[in-house]
Amino acid sequence: MYAEERQQNILESARAAGRVEVNALSEALDVTPETVRRDLTILERHGVLRRVHGGAIPVERLGFEPGVEIRTELLVAEKERIAKAAVPHLPDEGTVLIDAGTTTLRLAERLPRDHELTIVTNSLGIATLVAQRPNLSLYLLGGRVRGQTLASVGSWVTDSLKDAFVDVAFIGTNGLSAERGLTTPDQSEAAAKRAMIKAARRSVVLTDHTKIGVDHFSRFADLADIAAVITDDGLDPETAAEIEALGPEVVLA
Repeated sequence: MYAEERQQNILESARAAGRVEVNALSEALDVTPETVRRDLTILERHGVLRRVHGGAIPVERLGFEPGVEIRTELLVAEKERIAKAAVPHLPDEGTVLIDAGTTTLRLAERLPRDHELTIVTNSLGIATLVAQRPNLSLYLLGGRVRGQTLASVGSWVTDSLKDAFVDVAFIGTNGLSAERGLTTPDQSEAAAKRAMIKAARRSVVLTDHTKIGVDHFSRFADLADIAAVITDDGLDPETAAEIEALGPEVVLA
């Protein structure tokens, strides 16, 4: 097994179990504990694991929020598939709200060139893409910009959305669970997402499977508030069925 394959195996095990132990990995992978520790160090540098005594925990289990640069490099193929599956949920014309996030950014890259759409976003990266497209009209929600996510947040965002109405909102999330609904670490981002969902006729969540089953500090919506959850095929069928029983359609890309 190549080092990259071994590290991917370790990451998948950590996400499935919530934690990995050095000695157990050493036996399972038939390598020395020192090799496992080096692998964990590399994965921590990539921002996907956090080292703890005797092992490691995936960052999504810690409530830790990686920056945009790190998140952009994670699960790229899965995010591309999710964005592709989200395109049919766009109207032929009308107003679309796209929340800040690395998966929603992939959708912005795929916006059809034959649709006349008005795009509302709180993302600097999405706004930069949309502004260059002649078939798209752009409304950028102002406010304080969080360096961690490059998203506008605060009262300027929520006040602007009070009198807005959009056909569909594509929302990102840090956590999604049957017990807690949709959650994110930052209260100001939660408030912005809550206002987005309230302003939308229909809300669609775009999230990779590693966020599902994870809870963060601030809840911004119940699953009953969401029309569809689009994720990748790493989600197990039992959890998908549990989510659907609470309201939203689950689409596996």
